[in-house]
Amino acid sequence: MNETRPPIVTILGHVDHGKTTLLDFIRKSAVASKEHGGITQHIGAYQIRVQNIEDKGQKSRKSHESKSVTSNLITFIDTPGHAAFEKMRSRGAKVADIAVLVVAIDDGVMPQTVEAIKHIQEAKVPLIVAVNKIDLFEIDKKIQLAKLKKQLSDQKINLEEYGGDVPLVPISAKTGEGVDKLLETINLVAELSEIKSDPALPAAGVVIEANLDKFKGPIATVLIRDGTLKKGDQIMLGGAKGKIRGLFDFNGKALDTAGPSTPVEVLGLKTVPSVGAILGELAEVKEAEAIQSLVDKLKQGSTKTLKVLIKADKQGSLEAIQASLDKLNEDKQVIDFKFSGTGDIGDKNIKLASTIGAIVVGFNVKVVPTAAKLAETEHVLIRTYNIIYELLDDIEEVVQTLLEVGQLEEVTGKANIIAEFPHGKIEKIAGCRTIEGMIAKGQRIRIVHEGKIIGETKIKSLKKVKEEVNKVEKGNDCGMLFDPPVDFVIGDIVESFRVI
Repeated sequence: MNETRPPIVTILGHVDHGKTTLLDFIRKSAVASKEHGGITQHIGAYQIRVQNIEDKGQKSRKSHESKSVTSNLITFIDTPGHAAFEKMRSRGAKVADIAVLVVAIDDGVMPQTVEAIKHIQEAKVPLIVAVNKIDLFEIDKKIQLAKLKKQLSDQKINLEEYGGDVPLVPISAKTGEGVDKLLETINLVAELSEIKSDPALPAAGVVIEANLDKFKGPIATVLIRDGTLKKGDQIMLGGAKGKIRGLFDFNGKALDTAGPSTPVEVLGLKTVPSVGAILGELAEVKEAEAIQSLVDKLKQGSTKTLKVLIKADKQGSLEAIQASLDKLNEDKQVIDFKFSGTGDIGDKNIKLASTIGAIVVGFNVKVVPTAAKLAETEHVLIRTYNIIYELLDDIEEVVQTLLEVGQLEEVTGKANIIAEFPHGKIEKIAGCRTIEGMIAKGQRIRIVHEGKIIGETKIKSLKKVKEEVNKVEKGNDCGMLFDPPVDFVIGDIVESFRVI
């Protein structure tokens, strides 16, 4: 059953505009002073309890406890302000229910303010503007505030006082002036947004921090958006699997369960997941199926490369993406560009990807609904982006995933089966002509019939004329005996391969 859950709020804005100082004041802890240079270097998530508007002035403990606990909680995501952390800020915006844009009254809208606005607008979450540093005496606040409102309007932010839906709250993160009003505004926006979840469901959430601790092993900070995570649960975060052996809240307190809107540190993973990895959503299952299908098709092919189809909004974007992905091919070729073009991803792209075993990558384009449905049926992996380095990082992650599971293979030789001879009661010798590379005794091989793998085995005996040999190179005929036996026919292909 769906219930109201605490809002998840992200704090965004330009570096040094007071985002961490604001959170520091709210939660009464010295986070900013512990950061190198006073700039936040990671994403943190924290839960705080605030008084509702109707509770103001009530001192009775009994009357306070009669209120709903859920309505008094707010979960904050503290996002980094430095330019190097744009990717993390983007993910912060996408997992939040409400975004608070902190803008310093003396600086106004700055480059990272514009970038933060872009992330918020793309995430389509309610926005609140917090105008910080109103405690400064050396500025004309009235003039600066009017200038700031004009800058926000230029960024298509429609403030409430001009008939829009974006509240603006003047604050001082240093003195605390206006912070109560900001928290009241967050509660009001959350109430109007009707943020709900079902605690009875399996947990669904996102990784907002991850690292390898030399004592605890792989650790992930997961923000639970729906359902409940329990100690002992088997989980998968992207490619990282494990059984939860420890749950801890942001204060380090051990938990048995973590419900909706709760940030929790998870112990028990076998590997460190990537930031942004999804927990418990159907999309994760579908992606896993698509990757497995991709692996299967790679095994059927004769190449060790990841085949990619790219669709982008403009030709310039295509060239930039391909040039960037080509850097992954510097040591050895791992990316094979099979198609590139402009426009939305359609049915033809999916059919081609399915046929050749490729991943479809889109940049600033949409996926046609029929194509999305076809991709599910054909287990074609589609990934779309509007930030280029997220695209590059994710494609590299797919390549690494395939390498780690040991499924990218290199075909070392091929031979046509041109004859067959009986051998013993159930075995038969394949008379072959080597057409590519080299085939060696003891190698792993597969038999391909009309483009499909019908079996994998090893070469038990390899003869050239009547002499037992260790290898046969291109252009030579030979006889092969397989162990275990494989039911081949004349015309099939023998492929020798190795896992890379």
